[in-house]
Amino acid sequence: MSTSQGAFGWWRGIALWKKILVGLALGIAAGALLGENASIFKPLGDIFINAIMMLIVPLVFSTLVVGITSMRDPQKMGRIGARTIGLYLLTTAFAISIGLLLSTLLQPGAGVNISFDSGVDASEAPTLASILINLVPRNPIDALANGNILQIIVFAIGLGISLTLIGEKGEALVVVFDSFAEAMYKLTGIVMAFAPFGVFGLMAHVSGQYGLEILLPLAKLIGVVYLACALHVLVIYSGFIRLLGRLNPVRYLQGSLDAMMIAFSSASSAGSLPVSIRCAQKNLGVSEGVSSFVLPVGATINMDGTALYQGVVVLFIAQMLGIELSLVDYGMIVATGTLASIGTAGVPGAGLIMLSIVMAQIGLPLEAIAVVAGIDRILDMARTSVNVAGDIMVTTLVGKSEGELNLDVYNADNKA
Repeated sequence: MSTSQGAFGWWRGIALWKKILVGLALGIAAGALLGENASIFKPLGDIFINAIMMLIVPLVFSTLVVGITSMRDPQKMGRIGARTIGLYLLTTAFAISIGLLLSTLLQPGAGVNISFDSGVDASEAPTLASILINLVPRNPIDALANGNILQIIVFAIGLGISLTLIGEKGEALVVVFDSFAEAMYKLTGIVMAFAPFGVFGLMAHVSGQYGLEILLPLAKLIGVVYLACALHVLVIYSGFIRLLGRLNPVRYLQGSLDAMMIAFSSASSAGSLPVSIRCAQKNLGVSEGVSSFVLPVGATINMDGTALYQGVVVLFIAQMLGIELSLVDYGMIVATGTLASIGTAGVPGAGLIMLSIVMAQIGLPLEAIAVVAGIDRILDMARTSVNVAGDIMVTTLVGKSEGELNLDVYNADNKA
């Protein structure tokens, strides 16, 4: 064995999530020590994020086409789609309810006296008609170039169904997409080898950017959001895995850690998608067909963490301003937050847009959003981790219900 192999062999033997955790911890420490000077490490994080974003479109498109052609049953695809959307909506309603409950019990806005003077324009929730119209791309090449995931999903599903219907004439192209998807899986693995360094760069920059003078006045709000996120993953998601899937929730949590940590450091559901696909297939044993369909849909419409965040922040602002909310207001928050979260794009910061929709519905002053805008990145990291954990949970349950979950892989003790 060469000296270099002996020196780094121990590092290769460590589970990826543990390597990422080391990078995350070192990044936080570097940011705390160097302050704003820690921005010198930001290029490491930017390069890693660019590499992850590079994977999204080709990976989603190729795996989705392969997944659709492997099903060969339109009824099965419709069944999977219905279960997927139903589970996403159900968990989103649970998420915003948990946020409201904890905010009511812990009162994070009580006694907070923070002024705000910057206005925020109200955003309008997209109509059902506009959502449906925008699902279909006028130019699929343009959708691919701009990374419009929903339009890519629609085009890939149409192409996959068409390749199935033409039979033997489509087999050659299916083989090409299959080879391309395998190459993207391998490229994802190569990119993920650099994840600890990218996470270090991201966390050093974020940690250095937010000092105690910013965090202390809103520490209780941050604590409630993080507590609610942890409870949602550990109680709701793990409970669904145990009760609906009859599976070991610890294995689900272990298998999801890589994606959750990338989501935490990048604050992007879409950016975490390649890692989520890798976790679902390699760590949890979900079939390529199910994971390549359910996860891209989830990265676009499943925003449990965003819904939870909206519930906490809306009550925080109401408490801060001394405004009493009625039961009707609570119901409006749950309904509007659930529907608005579906339209939230899986990119950093988009939750503030949907927050303005919910606040406008119950008459809270939109200027108050400025109070939480300064720490939005800190909150975004937690809620994005929840989003990604939810995507993987639903994918696992759908795979189990369709008989497309490899239980040997799921139960294998190789994720420690």
